[in-house]
Amino acid sequence: MQVGDTGREIDTVLLTTDVTPDVVNEAVMRGCQLVISHHPLLFHGLKQICGQTPQARVVETAIKNNIAIYSAHTSLDSVIGGINTRLADLLGVVNYRILAPSGNLGTGLGVIGELQHPMAYSDFLTHVRDTLQCTYVRYTRAPRETVRTVALCGGSGAEFIKEAVSQGADVYLTADCKYHEFQEADGRIGVVDIDHWYSERHAREIFRDILAPLGIKCLISETDQTPVNVLS
Repeated sequence: MQVGDTGREIDTVLLTTDVTPDVVNEAVMRGCQLVISHHPLLFHGLKQICGQTPQARVVETAIKNNIAIYSAHTSLDSVIGGINTRLADLLGVVNYRILAPSGNLGTGLGVIGELQHPMAYSDFLTHVRDTLQCTYVRYTRAPRETVRTVALCGGSGAEFIKEAVSQGADVYLTADCKYHEFQEADGRIGVVDIDHWYSERHAREIFRDILAPLGIKCLISETDQTPVNVLS
């Protein structure tokens, strides 16, 4: 919980990946009492709330309009049924397990599994682009022409490339890879890098699936979008 009163009754929720000034203004316009996001609004403490930064403007607008803000983030990243398993489902990856388990049974980051229908690496790249409708796909050479085993981690997951290699993945899908991470992976595993926002925007549908059966009106934000623009 980042802003607001946990004891307040709600009936309408705006679901978003990021909390921006546009998103919180949309919540005001659409009569929402709560914004639920994947990415937290506040990663660091605010020293001033004077409208000088986007985060401060969001907090100010939310408080003035009695809108609460809740962010899930790593709690949704780390569970079966969360960000990574939904991403696997979208791409047709089956029989998956957690790639990097944590100390708690059934939790951890990333997943690894098998494509329901193995395909050529070039076809997999097109499949990723078309299925996730992402603005770009960056990739390295893969060690094998046919993709069968896929590892993935929504968001910034380059730290698990070596884990994906050690577990025999043909490709590893994530976001925010750096040049030297591509260089080290080239030819060892097909690293597929997409825009961070596109790798996690399906969090909104996960929230809706959880909340709608409770009788809560769930609205998916129309202003939530990636901040990254690509000149093609």
